[in-house]
Amino acid sequence: MLAFFKNEWKSGLKSLLIWSLCVGGMGLLCLVLYKSMEESMADMAESFASMGAFSEAFGMSTLSIATLKGYFATEIGTIHALGSSFFAASIGTVILSKEEDGHTAEFTFVFPVSRVRIIALKFAAVIANLICFTAICALFYAIGFIVLGEKAIGGEFVTFMLFQFMMNLEIASICFVISAVSKKNRMGIGISVAMLFYVYDLMARVVPDLKDYIFISPFSYSNATSIYSNAETETVAVILGACIIIMMTCVAGMIYSKRDLAS
Repeated sequence: MLAFFKNEWKSGLKSLLIWSLCVGGMGLLCLVLYKSMEESMADMAESFASMGAFSEAFGMSTLSIATLKGYFATEIGTIHALGSSFFAASIGTVILSKEEDGHTAEFTFVFPVSRVRIIALKFAAVIANLICFTAICALFYAIGFIVLGEKAIGGEFVTFMLFQFMMNLEIASICFVISAVSKKNRMGIGISVAMLFYVYDLMARVVPDLKDYIFISPFSYSNATSIYSNAETETVAVILGACIIIMMTCVAGMIYSKRDLAS
């Protein structure tokens, strides 16, 4: 079983490094550029804060982009949220379907290990990838803060990264079901799911009729501007997210364990 997990881990290592270096590196670059843009940001802050629906959607009405905290939450927070959710969707969508799409199912499932255990190991590999991705990106951002002379990163940063990990795990679990029912690589569908949740979160922050249902999106409890402005955490969204992770993982396991796999 350990050998199977190691093989799964190695097969996704290249993708993990590319995604984490791209997302984390982009965030680090934006952080380092803050000092050179600090003066112009002060002039732009008031304009952005008074742009109505746009300001509400991106949290610029509650945080000033002229401050490092506000800049990180509105700019780097958005980059990380989108990048990490796309990564979670991509690995969650292909982790099971790749066996049939790559015609390796007949090799994988001849091992004297139950299909349920194989599914559990595959989801464990997804979790391990997300943990490493979050840790690498957090390290990049921490380096950026240190370069800017911000030694005390703060509890908001830790909370943001933890909730981002949970959000990514929720999206990955939903895409895990897509992977379980599909015989082909449906990465496009998985990324579309992540994008749909993100767009819904933006709309729910602007449209009054949707605000009461913002908890549907996993981006609601992991939103950087809400965390950094000390807004009340969407407890319902967190509970719903935890339930979805458990439920979707179990559903994917049940579907995949009963399927006739194409060789």
